[in-house]
Amino acid sequence: MARVKQKGGLIGCGFFAHNHLHAWQEIEGAEIVALCDRDEKRLKEAGEKFGIANLYTDAAKMLASEKLDFVDIATTVATHRPLVELAAKAGVAVICQKPFAETLSDAQAMVDACKTADVPLMVHENFRWQSPIRAVRAVLDAGTLGDIFWGRVSFRSAYDVFSGQPYLATEERFIIQDLGIHILDIARFLFGDVAQLSATTRRVNPAIRGEDVATILLDHETGATSICDCSYATQQPEELFPQTLVEIDGSKGTLRLGANYQMIVHADGQTQTLDVSPKLHAWARRPWHNIQESVFNIERHWTDCLNSGHEPETSGADNLKTMALVFAAYESAAADQKAIDVRRMA
Repeated sequence: MARVKQKGGLIGCGFFAHNHLHAWQEIEGAEIVALCDRDEKRLKEAGEKFGIANLYTDAAKMLASEKLDFVDIATTVATHRPLVELAAKAGVAVICQKPFAETLSDAQAMVDACKTADVPLMVHENFRWQSPIRAVRAVLDAGTLGDIFWGRVSFRSAYDVFSGQPYLATEERFIIQDLGIHILDIARFLFGDVAQLSATTRRVNPAIRGEDVATILLDHETGATSICDCSYATQQPEELFPQTLVEIDGSKGTLRLGANYQMIVHADGQTQTLDVSPKLHAWARRPWHNIQESVFNIERHWTDCLNSGHEPETSGADNLKTMALVFAAYESAAADQKAIDVRRMA
């Protein structure tokens, strides 16, 4: 049976949205047929670059004029709730960029709106869709390491993210909200939901407003303990941006996802080194190709879910649990690393 081609509209044509659009062009089961952005110059440039003729500066008008199966919301966080609720009211499925919302109550409202409208909702939480992270998950699923009791998910860099996204330098909350949310989601993906956490943050770069270093200790409901650490102030001999490193200890062995996508698995006295490098898509460029590949992977997953009727892995409801970790981490850091019961925030 031939797959149904899902027709989508993309809202927000800024810096990262071009990765979305490149990836959509590669996915056989979906097509972006309309674009929307309040900036007419940016909108026109994106339309010309990707060959999309139906252009709108008003999302409500796009939803009323186009027959869409879904919208891809790639705007800043403050606009997410009104746009998601607008799409839900129109009966259109929604994939929304992260961070999903500014508050947990806004996130819950969006989940409720889509549930009431009976439309699918997925958060574009793409880090867990990186092929190296999926390779780690496959080792855990195979039971190779036995019972997992400790882990670490680490992202440390001095890469200048502010040149491409200058608004990040002005955010009151920066690294946990922008980057740490990905690292925390990977920890949930690998080690299970979290019972409690404690966190510390610091601002090293005096030219930015928010924190650029964070260390978070997680107690998982599975019994595992993990550390999530992230930094945009760490200068190393080799700049690893945007690589995420992972360490896992289990009752039968260990796993280390190290620099340049080399994964070492040691179990039952045997050691295996695997290259789990991401695919370099034709439109991608190093070192961003890891992130760009994950955009393709999550969009393909979304398309498969729309065709099958299955709930997306990173659904709005699932992302509420990751968002709770973000807010708990800020609460803990503000209270001198006080342990926060995450379950009370659900």
